Amino acid sequence: MPVRVVDYLVQAVGALGVRHVFGVGGANIEDLYDALHAAGGPVTGVVAKHEFAAATMADGYARTGAGLGVVCATSGGGAMNLVAGLAESRASRVPVLALVGQPPRALEGRGAFQDTSGLAGTFDAAALFGSFAVYCARVETPDALPGHLTRAVAAARAGGPAVLLLPKDVQQAESIAAAFDPPLPVHTCDHAALERVRDALLRARTAGKIVIIAGDQVARDDARARLATLASVLDAAVGVTPEAKDVYGHDEAGYCGIAGSMGHPELIDAVRGAALCLLVGTRLPVTARTGLDELLGAVPVASVGAEVPYPDSLHAGTDDLDTALATLVAECRTGSTLSTVRGARSVTPLAVPPAAGPGLRYHDIVETISAALEPGTDVFADAGNTGASVVHHLRLPHGGRFVVALGMGGMGYAFGAGIGSAFARSARPTGPPRRTVVIAGDGAFYMHGLELHTAIEHRLPVTVVVFNNNAHAMCVTREQQYYGDHYSYNRFRRADLGAGLAAMFPGLPTFSPETTTELTAALRHCFATAGPSFVSIDCDPDEIPPFTPFLPEQRRHP
Repeated sequence: MPVRVVDYLVQAVGALGVRHVFGVGGANIEDLYDALHAAGGPVTGVVAKHEFAAATMADGYARTGAGLGVVCATSGGGAMNLVAGLAESRASRVPVLALVGQPPRALEGRGAFQDTSGLAGTFDAAALFGSFAVYCARVETPDALPGHLTRAVAAARAGGPAVLLLPKDVQQAESIAAAFDPPLPVHTCDHAALERVRDALLRARTAGKIVIIAGDQVARDDARARLATLASVLDAAVGVTPEAKDVYGHDEAGYCGIAGSMGHPELIDAVRGAALCLLVGTRLPVTARTGLDELLGAVPVASVGAEVPYPDSLHAGTDDLDTALATLVAECRTGSTLSTVRGARSVTPLAVPPAAGPGLRYHDIVETISAALEPGTDVFADAGNTGASVVHHLRLPHGGRFVVALGMGGMGYAFGAGIGSAFARSARPTGPPRRTVVIAGDGAFYMHGLELHTAIEHRLPVTVVVFNNNAHAMCVTREQQYYGDHYSYNRFRRADLGAGLAAMFPGLPTFSPETTTELTAALRHCFATAGPSFVSIDCDPDEIPPFTPFLPEQRRHP
């Protein structure tokens, strides 16, 4: 029986195991929402408050185990608002499918509202999205959809956003295609290169210490346990990149801290004396290799992961780290005894100048949050001074994800992504309900923090914690460090965010603690509450965060 193209799309999304589609309505995407309603499940349409947030919801949904995130938007400004969120998915290799409405074909190039066909001097959406998406196509006929959808899903699964541009008349047309047959995941591995990495590891193990620096591909490929076994077999020291705090615990044997600009000196010392540095699931961008460039030039570097790292290395490409690491474990175990005596290390916080301004200190806030977090909690942190403090100081409990979007560093990412993650967890419940904690600064909150309304609508277990220093604090710090502190464009008029949210959303648990004792009590109440909650903590806009480029002593001794 013929069905509309949008009905076919909804059925296809369901067949892919997706249970939520995120977006914002509009004339050229409303038929998809109509199809979601008509289907009656299992796929739920979620309306966000901004398309950027909808894109980050799909991103967060995919990062915490849903496999694929799906976002939809109408044409024109709605489509353009997706760009920053999808660019983060591209930079971080997150599988997202974007379904973007377009005006009817007959009106393209003829003055259609929100025309982005590229005809008659109009803006070309295909050119824009095609410049960074892993797959982009304008679906010109109903019969073309199944092929485009299959290729888009396969490309997204390989890492990144795929975009389908859907004219409204095509969405409404009847489709006679058979039921969508999802493409099987295809994993790749350069086995010859993996053997060369194995040989390098075996040689290095006899020559001295091996240091592993692990990235967030470890978590997304569900390879944490395999990484821990490999570290034990190699008796290796282990550091993690800033976005990968969840791949190797701070209390696990051989842990030597965070790499890069928000990192710890123990990892630098470990690399300095290493026989080999093994990168696992990371390209090691600047934020993750600050202080390591010179050392990595003097130490042999090997790599296993989806992309070639920035430092010169012996690289084995794979998009299935769990299997690749299992191979290394099996082949490196020969002649080795699993290490059981290595103790966990304490890492040294970066020394920051004392702060004398109002509010609580970054270290004290993060330590208090660390003590309150329950096992399995997912933490999404925004970039900036707040994010640097969380990356450096937070002790993540076992079983949860940690995400900080450093690919594009878009402010406000954590709000939508944390909400998307909470949807993913609710769609695949395992054990007690899991809480998602979003940590961001007030600058990020002013951009996209009112996406909290979506968590309230759906009663999601999301706690938002805002470090409120009434400023774009990292920009204030840069003004002080690099421009003589002669002026500031980045300080705000003081705002009481807790009181504001309490007035906007009666019944929402909101807190504005002034001491760590009050913060502990507030977090305890939030984590015991079934739905969303909000905490605003005043802090000092002039406090220097644990971020190496802002610390003169660290700059002198990289």
